[in-house]
Amino acid sequence: MIVFLIRLLIFLGSSALGLWVASLVLDGFHVTTSGFLAAVVVFTVAQAVLSPFIATMAHRYATAFLGGIGLVSTFVALLIASAFTGGLDITGGVATWIAAVVIVWLVTAVATWLLPFLLLRKRLEERRARAGRSETA
Repeated sequence: MIVFLIRLLIFLGSSALGLWVASLVLDGFHVTTSGFLAAVVVFTVAQAVLSPFIATMAHRYATAFLGGIGLVSTFVALLIASAFTGGLDITGGVATWIAAVVIVWLVTAVATWLLPFLLLRKRLEERRARAGRSETA
């Protein structure tokens, strides 16, 4: 249960970071303060549900797309989050959408990789300390 909650926190944090960075970098990517949490939750849920589904479909019907699963699921999740929440609005045309997909995908990928180290660093240090004590005993 704790592992599930940590993973959920990591996914929500990486999504929030990705959407926030995209809003800072892109003129046509707007996240409202009041709708930010809703956009993050909808994006995270959509991403979590869509990634395995899109991967299965690509594996079955279009193996050439397997490398782009993250980008495709990010695009669809952004589309859903912008359609179903008032907190995310992407304007500026195709170039903004492409840039938003790449930025959000890249930031969430890096954050999903780094956040466990940051969140679990204290726990890892405690384990190392316990392991060191048991070796000396």
